[in-house]
Amino acid sequence: MMIRRLLATSARSTFLICPASLKGNGVKAASNIAIQTGARAAAGFKYPISTPRPFSAKVVIKSDDGHEEELPPSLPPPPRRKGESERDRLLESLPVTFADISRANVAIRDGVIRTTCKKSYFLSELLGANIFLKTEFQQFTGSFKERGARNAILTLLREQGEESLKQSGVIAASAGNHALALAYHGKDLGVPVTVVMPTVAPLAKVDKCRKFGAKVIIKGAHIGEAKEFAEELIASENQSYVNGYDDPPIIAGAGTIGIEMIEDVPDLDAVVVPIGGAGLIAGIACAVKTLKPSAKVYGVEPEFAASYTEALKAGKPVPAHVTPTLADGLAVPVVGPHAFEVARHYVDECVTCTEKEVSLAILRLIENEKMVVEGGGASGLAALLPGAQLDRPELKGKNIVVPLCGGNIDTTVLGRVLERGLAADNRMKSLVAMVSDRPGGIAKLATLLADHGASIKDMYHERAFLHSNIDHVRVKCVLELQGKDHAKELKRALEEKGYNPVWDDEERKTMI
Repeated sequence: MMIRRLLATSARSTFLICPASLKGNGVKAASNIAIQTGARAAAGFKYPISTPRPFSAKVVIKSDDGHEEELPPSLPPPPRRKGESERDRLLESLPVTFADISRANVAIRDGVIRTTCKKSYFLSELLGANIFLKTEFQQFTGSFKERGARNAILTLLREQGEESLKQSGVIAASAGNHALALAYHGKDLGVPVTVVMPTVAPLAKVDKCRKFGAKVIIKGAHIGEAKEFAEELIASENQSYVNGYDDPPIIAGAGTIGIEMIEDVPDLDAVVVPIGGAGLIAGIACAVKTLKPSAKVYGVEPEFAASYTEALKAGKPVPAHVTPTLADGLAVPVVGPHAFEVARHYVDECVTCTEKEVSLAILRLIENEKMVVEGGGASGLAALLPGAQLDRPELKGKNIVVPLCGGNIDTTVLGRVLERGLAADNRMKSLVAMVSDRPGGIAKLATLLADHGASIKDMYHERAFLHSNIDHVRVKCVLELQGKDHAKELKRALEEKGYNPVWDDEERKTMI
C-alpha cells in the first residue's frame, strides 16, 4: 500500500493523504511517520529518523470518488510542561539533543577509553586559572573521533540490521583521525570499512588504516575531492556514508566528552573547545550546557581556517578561505550544517588563535605535562596562553576544562613545530652581524656569544652578495637562549661591542 505524504512548510504541521482502504493502525503508523519526517524536512535537517519529535499532523482519508475526510491527529503535541520555555522546545527540536548524547554514552562506554580530566599544576600557575586537561589523545587511535565513529556504526547496526550492514559496510572520506577511528571500530564490530584518503594523507595513517582491515582508496588532491569520490561510491557499492563531523550520531558520540567533564569537574566554570567541522563543540556544548547552564563554552579555531566564524557572520555554513595551518585537523572549509545548528544555540563565543600560539601550546604541553598533542588538539590551550584572545580577567581563578582532542602528529612536523615554539618563546633567536673577514673575526663573535651564555645552533657566513667593505663578511647565527630577558641582555652586549646585529624579528619587518 503506497502512502503519499505532503509536507507542509511549517515545522508544526504535516499533512498526510492516505487512500480510503488504509484504516486504523495503518493510519496511525502513517501519521507517526509524517510527524517525524515532516518536522525534520521543514526544519531543514537531513538525517535518519530515530526519535519521534512532538509535532502535530493532520490526517486526511481520501475515497475513490475524491471525497476527503479529516481525522484527528494520532499523536497530538504534548502540552507544555510547567516552566518549559519556547527555548526548551526549540532545543528539543535540534538535530542532536542531550537525550541522544545520553544514549550514546551508554552505548559506547565499553568500547572507548574513559580518559582522565586532571588539573595541571604548571599550566594553572602560568595562566592564572585552574586548568583541567581532558586527555582524548589517549584513545587507542589517538583522538576523540573514536566516540562518534563507534556510536555511528552502532546506530547503523540498529537501523539497518546487523546482517545487512555487515554485508554492505560503511564508507568515509578522511585524511586521518576519522579514518583511523572508523577502521578500528569497524573491525571491532565486524563491519567492513572503506576509507577514501587524499594523496596528502600521511603514510603512517594510511598504513594503520590498512592494518585495521579497512579498504583504503587514495583519491583526490585534498579532502574535498576525496569526499566527492566517496559519495560516488555510495550508490554503486550500497554502503552507508559516515560524515566525520556532521552526522548526528557522530555529534552525539563527541558529546559524551561533555558528560565526563561534568562528572570529573562538577564545579567547572568554562570549557574551551577546538573547532574544525563543529561536531565536537556541538556535542560538548549541548552536554555541558544541559548539565550546567551557568558554564561558559568557548570555541577556538585557527586564524587560517575560521569557517565557524564565517558561518556565524552569514547565519549559516558558508565556504571560508582556508590556508595551511599547524592545526591541520581543524582546516575544514565549511562547518557541518547539523553541527552548526546545534552549536550556535549553545556556544557562548568563538575566538581564533595564531600559528605562534599553537606552536607554543604544543611546546608547553611537552615540557610541562610530557604530552605530545597535535596542533588541532592543542588549539584550546593556545587561546588561553598569555596574550591570546582568552587571556581575560574574567577567566582568572576559574575552573577551565580544555579537551586535548588529538595526538596524531608526524614526527617530522613535530620537530619543526617545536623549533617554532622555541622561537616564539624567545629561546631560539637568529641574528645577522658584520664581522671582519680576517683570521679570528668569527672567533671573536663566537667568544662573545659564549661569554653571555648563548649556545650557537647554526652559523652561516656570506661574502659574495655584500655591498660593504671587502674585508668584512656577513654572519648569520641561530642561537639557543634562556628567554626574553636573556635575548635583551645579549643584544645590549653585542651593540656595546659595535656589532649592531639585526635580529630575526627586525629582519622580518624589513622583508615585509
